[in-house]
Amino acid sequence: MSKLLEFRNEGIYCPQADFYIDPWKSVANAVITHAHSDHARSGMANYLCHSLTAPMLRHRLSKDISIQTLEYSETLLINGVKLTLHPAGHIIGSAQVRLEYKGEVWVVSGDYKTQVDPFANAFEPVPCHTFITESTFGLPVYSWKSDLVQQQAVLAWWQNCISEEKTPVILAYSLGKAQRILAMLKDGPGPVYSHGAVFSTNQILRESGIAIPTDIYAGTIGKQELAKNAIILAPPAADQSIWLKKFGNVSVAHVSGWMTLRGAKRRRNAEKGFAISDHADWNGLNYAVKATGAECVYVTHGYSSVFAAWLTEQGIDAKEIKTEFEGEADGISDSKSWAEEESK
Repeated sequence: MSKLLEFRNEGIYCPQADFYIDPWKSVANAVITHAHSDHARSGMANYLCHSLTAPMLRHRLSKDISIQTLEYSETLLINGVKLTLHPAGHIIGSAQVRLEYKGEVWVVSGDYKTQVDPFANAFEPVPCHTFITESTFGLPVYSWKSDLVQQQAVLAWWQNCISEEKTPVILAYSLGKAQRILAMLKDGPGPVYSHGAVFSTNQILRESGIAIPTDIYAGTIGKQELAKNAIILAPPAADQSIWLKKFGNVSVAHVSGWMTLRGAKRRRNAEKGFAISDHADWNGLNYAVKATGAECVYVTHGYSSVFAAWLTEQGIDAKEIKTEFEGEADGISDSKSWAEEESK
């Protein structure tokens, strides 16, 4: 069987159709799985992505970039290669890229999760010969609780902050995780104020037709009083910032899959941590790989060597591949800095 994709210095390349998937260096043609900054970078001549990813690319990269969009399962034929996008469940608009050429099928998953998400289309297993998977949380210790269980924990913490006369601040990536958290907070005891990076993202998604729950721009604080029992939703980069100090006596909670481990909580000096992730946990990774029926699996970022070794033990031809993808990077801010967003 031929090699439909190659791993080059610029990224994952399809020579037959002359495009890269989530390239990390400037190229002519880029197929983008989702709008997080480690997968969607500036400097490409042409971009191709799902229709719900395009507005975020224009927001984060440039309004003037050249973008072609596809819907899920819509087919594009490029020099004999059939390209289709399939739901990855990671964030709104996230996609797996399926490529077929002369009967050979490869799937590049990008980032994905198998948990139910209130906004992202559910992960869709795509049968293939070769599957490229992430392994951000590729250890058995990573096992996610349901969003319902996590919602109860978040709301209980919020109520406890109120009783202690503290303002709760919850830190989550502005694209993807922040919307999930906002859905958990909508039935809470007070209003939700969002940092500029989160609020602007929410506005763009609303304009795209996504029913994002109501939030209030936190930039109004200082001009008016914080409402009673309010909670603040902000990106990780706002932690220990001057911006955060204007809310007075706060209690800060970090939202990340890394919060599973006590060491991660200590490293971030977190008062509270919620192990909520937009990546697949151990069981989700194993389910996704098996559901594809792939004979060959390439494993990227995260616990790639461990997960590749585990898959090999299960009788799957698995190989570790080095990429510049970060997965759920600990402490990495959004592609637009919180300071830049808050100054608007």
